[in-house]
Amino acid sequence: MPRALIITTAGINCDRELGRAFELAGAHPEFVHLNRLMAQPRLIDQFDLIGLPGGFSYGDAIAAGRIAAQLMRRTLYASFVRAIERGVPIIAPCNGFQMAVQLGLLPGPELGQPWPAEPPRPSAALAQNASGRFIDRWCAIEFPANTRCIWTQSVQLEPSTALLPIAHGEGRFVPESDDLVLRLAENGQIAVRFSESDNPNGSAANIAGICDASGLVLGLMPHPERYTSWNQHPFWTRLSPAEMSDEPPGLRMFRNAVAYVSEKRQPLHAARKK
Repeated sequence: MPRALIITTAGINCDRELGRAFELAGAHPEFVHLNRLMAQPRLIDQFDLIGLPGGFSYGDAIAAGRIAAQLMRRTLYASFVRAIERGVPIIAPCNGFQMAVQLGLLPGPELGQPWPAEPPRPSAALAQNASGRFIDRWCAIEFPANTRCIWTQSVQLEPSTALLPIAHGEGRFVPESDDLVLRLAENGQIAVRFSESDNPNGSAANIAGICDASGLVLGLMPHPERYTSWNQHPFWTRLSPAEMSDEPPGLRMFRNAVAYVSEKRQPLHAARKK
């Protein structure tokens, strides 16, 4: 069973939900405090999947995710890069997305370019919502067909079920330039968009989530880990059996990542048996 690392620290409050999503998808979640990882960065090498959970790490002091990201930049950046280079899927919802951007994992190097030895300067930000208010609701979303993100590949969305919940005050995707948005779109790195008519925070180009050029690292403001069973849907009692014939989109995303890891491990296991 693939091992999923869930990184916890002060203020994180979505770690158990994230762990449950990995568990439902067929992985074994293990919760490790950031302090322990900073003391033993090589622990990351033991895991097949990684989750940076949502919440309010360190009270979102200074800015959302800023303190946790700075701690990880100094101590864990190289370990995350090693994980990505060996094919480890990483998901970073909400506060995790804020961390991943400031840590330098997203949007990552351009297609075909190596990861820099040192954490790069962030090229985007998750700024305060355009409304200036904390928003907690379900939003209509879309998965672009050309995305290279392994988490959202082939996840079918019906109009009534194409939703994900959000809960953030700083989730407005702000790129350093319009060229960055164009590059992300051309490279298939826009993994999730808010519907044109339902952009809750004013994100540029309705961007709700992006991936790196490998498609392994997904950061998004919505919480797919909160949509792993149909009774979490805001009006699930009005859905038809046909609409609920498949698994919810959130669970499908985690199954994609676990399947990716399992398929990658099979040739390795076969080689070891020989």
